[in-house]
Amino acid sequence: MRISRPAAAPYLMTRPSTASNMYRAVTRKIEVSVTPRFLPERSSETEGYYFWAYTIGIKNHGAETVQLKTRHWRITDGNGRLQEVRGAGVVGEEPVLKPGESYEYTSGVPLQTSSGFMLGSYGMVSESGEQFDIEVPAFSLDAPASKRVLN
Repeated sequence: MRISRPAAAPYLMTRPSTASNMYRAVTRKIEVSVTPRFLPERSSETEGYYFWAYTIGIKNHGAETVQLKTRHWRITDGNGRLQEVRGAGVVGEEPVLKPGESYEYTSGVPLQTSSGFMLGSYGMVSESGEQFDIEVPAFSLDAPASKRVLN
């Protein structure tokens, strides 16, 4: 039996400070943090191809060992095009987190526009066999603004 969290209020993208580009969410004492960064060397404005890397940190603040089994992403570009991605684990792994342990990985995403956002969830299972979802916070994907040329 799959147990899902109840419907929540709309996602809110927040940054803890202007000096940081990190987003955070906590579900059932499991913290997920995301730090996105634009990669100009892998992007081409003339070809409509913009690429971001994002680093995800997952920390188990709870008392029970949990395992990440699945991922679900909702990726929206600047034109409102939505792409959903579902799959097993993350970057080919299904990490196990004992109480107090952390796991980090980096992945990437291309868009056809210079901005967009992502949000998602991870399907988890506790050591007692309970399945539940944890939130990945919505995070913004924004290429740096082009420099203006004044004549």
